[in-house]
Amino acid sequence: MRVLLTGSSGWLGRHLAPLLAERGHEVTGLDVTPGAATTIVGSVADRALAFQAVAHHGIEAVIHSGALHKPDIARFPRQAFVDVNVTGTLNLLEAAVEAGHPRFVFTSTTSLMVRDDVRAGAGRAGAWWMDESFGPVAPRNVYGVTKRAGEDLCRLVSRESGMAVAVLRTGRFFPEDDDTHAVPCGPNLKANEFLGRRLTVADAALAHLAALERIEGCETFVLSAPPPFAREDAVELATDARAVIARRFPDAAALYARAGWVLPERIERIYDPAKAQRLLGWRAHTDFAAILTALREGGEMPFTHDPDWLSPVLTSSS
Repeated sequence: MRVLLTGSSGWLGRHLAPLLAERGHEVTGLDVTPGAATTIVGSVADRALAFQAVAHHGIEAVIHSGALHKPDIARFPRQAFVDVNVTGTLNLLEAAVEAGHPRFVFTSTTSLMVRDDVRAGAGRAGAWWMDESFGPVAPRNVYGVTKRAGEDLCRLVSRESGMAVAVLRTGRFFPEDDDTHAVPCGPNLKANEFLGRRLTVADAALAHLAALERIEGCETFVLSAPPPFAREDAVELATDARAVIARRFPDAAALYARAGWVLPERIERIYDPAKAQRLLGWRAHTDFAAILTALREGGEMPFTHDPDWLSPVLTSSS
């Protein structure tokens, strides 16, 4: 299949492009900066370029992973988010419909589900259990607002055209440090997040491949490493997460102590990827147990931590 991959120079794109090629797909990459998998340098906000990319390269399906992200809020005005994340998504959807494409994969974010009350802490029933039915959805920043608008455009165009669309709300997989939390340290924080809100970039890429090859209709999926908890743990997770962790992983506290790390005292939200496992046959390879195995054996962490990573920079045409 000839696939247009946007964001091909980005963190996800540079992992997804070779995976697609290994599966026999022919990849045309589009990004605002050059990269190993980037064929076309430009912005999805350029409508003529988006249509040209689809038409001139014989594209048969689109994976739209290019976007402005939350860290970009400090660097770019809101209008840039609308141009790239909303207008750019509409450009690609309409180009795909005009070309008669059977499928479209849209990279969204679990961030848009984090309302102000979710951000503030646990709910009445304990930790928020967040799957595709979670709502109401009320994004708290321009990133979330524009990604939700992109999702809505995907659903609208799918309904009107019959094109199969997968909306993938990915948990965290960025390599850089968190832009709002300095404690615990970056690797420790990432390890903790595998308990309920993180996956590796390799697993995110595999989910996109599964969606491309298996999606039917229009479906939304939450992507994260499988949480080692049950919904019945929600109340205790919000008050004494370490006790729940100790029951699941008796040596976790000792392994963390040896590494100089700390386990979370409270876990206030859990992302549930069960639907993706059921409909796409996808399950993250790396989970919290893999983190503990690496600590136990003194091996390399199964995730990437790169505090110096910077996302591709927009060109003036964006």
